[in-house]
Amino acid sequence: MKTNPFVGNGDNLTKDEEILEELRQIRKLLEPKPTPPPAKKGFIAEFMDFITKYKVLGMAVAFIIGLYLGALVQASVNDLIMPIIQFAVPGTMWEAIEVGPFRIGHFFGALITFLIVALVIFIIVKMAKRWGLE
Repeated sequence: MKTNPFVGNGDNLTKDEEILEELRQIRKLLEPKPTPPPAKKGFIAEFMDFITKYKVLGMAVAFIIGLYLGALVQASVNDLIMPIIQFAVPGTMWEAIEVGPFRIGHFFGALITFLIVALVIFIIVKMAKRWGLE
């Protein structure tokens, strides 16, 4: 006569209890642990945490340097590069070159400025990666 493994005889019941106990321990290990609430900080400690966590000082320095780099590139385009273009179109200012209602001279100057800024930033990022800076 075959015995049903699901009907309890002495051996199967202890085996089933062992399996259930093992499953309970696994479930207990898998339950998420409650995280303690963050410790309260003072205003100054929170502010310092904000400054260091988001690297605000580094962003401010990068912003200021970027602002003056943009001004430097703008000056080099207006004072060095565009006068060369002025020789190609004598008698008119490069900013005043128009085709119909479009001021292509001014747009061309802004486009050259953008390309130079993008090139300088590309070179800076490439050098920073080579030196291992982030």
